[in-house]
Amino acid sequence: MSAGIFAAVMAAAFLHAAWNSLIKFGASKITGMLILTIVQGLAGLVILLTRDLPGLEVVPWLAASGLFHAGYKLFLALAYEQGDLSRVYPIARGTAPLIVMALSGLVLTDALTGWEYAGIAVLGAGILGMARGVFSGGEAVRLLPFALGSAAMTAGYSIVDGLGARVSGDAVTFVAWLFFLDMVLFTPVCLALRGRGVLRADRRAWGLGALAAAASYGAYAIAVWAMTVAPIALVAALRESSILFAVLIGWLVLGERMHRGKALSALLIVAGVALTRL
Repeated sequence: MSAGIFAAVMAAAFLHAAWNSLIKFGASKITGMLILTIVQGLAGLVILLTRDLPGLEVVPWLAASGLFHAGYKLFLALAYEQGDLSRVYPIARGTAPLIVMALSGLVLTDALTGWEYAGIAVLGAGILGMARGVFSGGEAVRLLPFALGSAAMTAGYSIVDGLGARVSGDAVTFVAWLFFLDMVLFTPVCLALRGRGVLRADRRAWGLGALAAAASYGAYAIAVWAMTVAPIALVAALRESSILFAVLIGWLVLGERMHRGKALSALLIVAGVALTRL
């Protein structure tokens, strides 16, 4: 992985943490996530109007991607209703690279070095350590199944989107399609769960949702592009440095508590990222 790709993935990690903090900051997590999804989907539609239709070989990848993304956003919004950004985010994001690493040897062809495997392992250890506070801190255990469900969806779309973008040969078009399909799938799920009231939002909510959508779109477009030119498991692992950004935002901006365990786990995350660069 070149220095340029590394820097791009790190920028994507910050944008990812930023849009999650905006969703957490909003009054209704489901409504905020729905606004984000609608804005992204409409932006994707605008891009698609200037592009050719995808080949038939890309359609299964897009369908799977849309399902994974819709499931990911649903689980994540439900988890944020139960816990802090600095607790939910590490659990939701932390398990995903470990799943991707386990599956990469079975379904992917990317070859990773020993240092890269070590970096992924250390990164995962730091993230899992940060998630332990859900038990020791007396926080809502109900966030766990939602956060772990989000992690499973993240692992799924990390693999599907990386391979699908390679089959497509055009990361921009692939991302536009997946966000459009995500909107088509996620909207009726939200309506079924919360009724038509989920669409009621003031200007502040729409503003936060639109800003989150812009950050999310940019973050994932960069990530999918990176997956076409670098090992998928490595890109997925480096993106988890967003944990460090999320913890800092939760602490400094949202006023969440910072414990020694969180700080030590954050250092492990930094060490894991450094190892992947050796």
